[in-house]
Amino acid sequence: MKREGGAVEHKSTFNRVADLYGAARPGYADELVDDICSFARLQPNAHVLEVGCGAGQATGTFAAKGFRLTALDPGRELIRVAKERLSDFRDIDFVTSPFESWDAGAVRFKLIFAAQSWHWIPRKIAFEKAADLLDPGGVLAVFGHVPGSLEEPMATTFERIYVKHTGAWRPPPEAGYLPSGPLAKWFDDSKRFERAIHRGYAWKRTFSASSYCDFAQTRSDHQVMPPQQREAILSELEAAISSHGDNFTWPYETHLYMARRLR
Repeated sequence: MKREGGAVEHKSTFNRVADLYGAARPGYADELVDDICSFARLQPNAHVLEVGCGAGQATGTFAAKGFRLTALDPGRELIRVAKERLSDFRDIDFVTSPFESWDAGAVRFKLIFAAQSWHWIPRKIAFEKAADLLDPGGVLAVFGHVPGSLEEPMATTFERIYVKHTGAWRPPPEAGYLPSGPLAKWFDDSKRFERAIHRGYAWKRTFSASSYCDFAQTRSDHQVMPPQQREAILSELEAAISSHGDNFTWPYETHLYMARRLR
């Protein structure tokens, strides 16, 4: 997991592109959310905490199940976008705060979940605080989307463009959510949770030139690039995708890890 407790520079990039983030980032499958809710044995109106809600990509799917949500994010603009997108839901309390410094008072939760955000929190704080905020037997669920291997000719095209402008074609930072990554071990090492259960969900996303470039701009590794470098990459990617029929499909997997708090 490349950016456990990642640099403030990287974490703050999402807030700078909040509106684009809300429009370009994918949501999460009902199947995944149903699996979490079943494992956590949630009853209607259960109180649930989301860590790093972003623009609400996962928030709405949980809210639609009838739970009371407290949704945290350090990004003021991201919270604004999430509130706008999910204005029909009345049982979401959005809080602009990092998880690390947030004071929950005496409130405890049946479920804490983090969608594509857990790797930004220092590990020792993350698991210890989550366990302290859960009811006995409560569940921590951590999940994230991981892009798979592109098919040709796009795989070679992407590699050529990124090597040209950055010197490398690296595995995505999201690869830390794969079963070969550290998440399951982090649960064990914390000694606050039972052994984590892993589940994977395969899906595909189809991009146009425009939609892929919008998505790429929401990525922290692109946002911290010098603007000229980022624009050069996006320009070449847009041209390459357009010449490929303005359409390509990227296989994804969403990986979920969930475990009960030890009593």
